[in-house]
Amino acid sequence: MAKEVMRTNDLQFSGRPNLTGQKAFSYKHIDVAFTPYSNYWREMRKICVIHLFNANRLHQFRPVRENEVSRMIEKISKSASASEPANLSEIIMSLLCNLICRIAFSKRCEDDDGQAERVGNKTRFHHILAETQAMAGSFFFSDFFPFMGWVDTLTGKNRRLKKAFEDSDKFYQELVDEHLDPNRPKVDQQQEDIIDVLLRIRKNSETKIDLTWKHIKAVLMDVFVAGTDTSVATLVWSMTNLMRNPATMKKAQEEVRSVAKNKGFVDEDDLETLQYLKAVLKETFRLQPPVPLIPRSTTEECVVDGHKIEAKTLAYVNTLAIGRDSEVWDKPDEFIPERFIGTDCVDFQGQHFQLLPFGSGRRICPGISMAMRTLELALANLLYKFDWKMPEGMKNEDLDYDILPGVAMHKKIPLKLMATKFI
Repeated sequence: MAKEVMRTNDLQFSGRPNLTGQKAFSYKHIDVAFTPYSNYWREMRKICVIHLFNANRLHQFRPVRENEVSRMIEKISKSASASEPANLSEIIMSLLCNLICRIAFSKRCEDDDGQAERVGNKTRFHHILAETQAMAGSFFFSDFFPFMGWVDTLTGKNRRLKKAFEDSDKFYQELVDEHLDPNRPKVDQQQEDIIDVLLRIRKNSETKIDLTWKHIKAVLMDVFVAGTDTSVATLVWSMTNLMRNPATMKKAQEEVRSVAKNKGFVDEDDLETLQYLKAVLKETFRLQPPVPLIPRSTTEECVVDGHKIEAKTLAYVNTLAIGRDSEVWDKPDEFIPERFIGTDCVDFQGQHFQLLPFGSGRRICPGISMAMRTLELALANLLYKFDWKMPEGMKNEDLDYDILPGVAMHKKIPLKLMATKFI
């Protein structure tokens, strides 16, 4: 059925549902992720593919990725030296937030000591991300029962959404204003961050769209949310799965350590040979897809499996159910990376509908290469640099698989582990 929706009828199912939370954060559907399929959407996606996530940008940001992973390792090393549990959920979130911030606007969201402007127990940036994710995926009565929209007001949903959007909009505008400062040092195209690129495109009219500040902020929202949320979830679930399967953990560590040997750090040149590590990530995508429900909406009437589907019909591709379907996978509830080893193995580029972590068809994620490079680099160094065990009094079997509600599939209880330095 996923193939029917995402390939056979890909054009007809290329729309997005018009949901309250997503409409707000996308500046009324002028971003890429939540905007309905149209000539406008194609032009916006082209900006992302050609200017933001091309091979040159992937290479340009390699030092940033390697530096931030090194900082993550240093942070974990301090916990290891103090014989304290490392909160991997928090540390990995910090890694991705700082990485995306440096790629987007050339600054970390916290300083070298982990200090930053905070809202409650989160950095300002993390708080904005958390609220965006929570409200973009939240259920609003007005979306499905318009006559009951008053419930959203009564429960405080509308007020919370308004505050979350205003906070994020203010943050994005501050970033744009910093880049517009005439006293800001000029950079050439090889050193541009994402805001620099978007401002250059706007200034030089390099696109058919008349880019406004709202367009730029909408793209920033996509980059921040998609670039952090799903990657954080995948890394945390990968480590959770490996802890629950010690033999698999050992095999993955042996591969990484045999490749990196005594280098002290797994760099991006090593990644292509780490086939078992790649299989671990694929198996995590299968069991814990970063987006368990991929939303689509029909742009016109079509036929699916002999059934007539009306225009503006909302559909969800349930990647979580596909990944655990016994008719598709052998031993679907077991963590077996070996199923992805071999020349005929399933890939995640959108051509094999058994595994769809990045979607498929016209709406496939444009940042796959950037995401995978980050995931592989971070996981490889976590396995290379440390041996892992549960905190005192806990067993590997005690690790839970409870899920937080939201657009991305996050682990509910933070993952805290004891790290011992290996090298």
